[in-house]
Amino acid sequence: MQQALGPLLELVLDPGDTFVTRVTTEALLRRRDRAGLATVASALAVADPNHGDWIHTAVADVFSIFSDDRDDAIRLCEELSQDADDRVARGARRLHELLAEIDPILRPA
Repeated sequence: MQQALGPLLELVLDPGDTFVTRVTTEALLRRRDRAGLATVASALAVADPNHGDWIHTAVADVFSIFSDDRDDAIRLCEELSQDADDRVARGARRLHELLAEIDPILRPA
């Protein structure tokens, strides 16, 4: 829901508690959908280095197990990098870079 975007971004970029950043980011990424990735990308585009590190940790935690999940997220980020919202597009390109660094543990047989 569009109404949830503002509060979710505030949680991901919580200035007082990076634990909130990490768990909110993980929850959004575990949705494994465009809305979750777009929200994280939007936050990542404006995150300070500390929040960026916690977002990176959440990305690694969520996408380091199954290669299919990581590959799907990469494809969505490629789409989002063309988004009309410049903040989402910039963040999606950065998120794509983070995902590309991950070497998942499990691959299809």
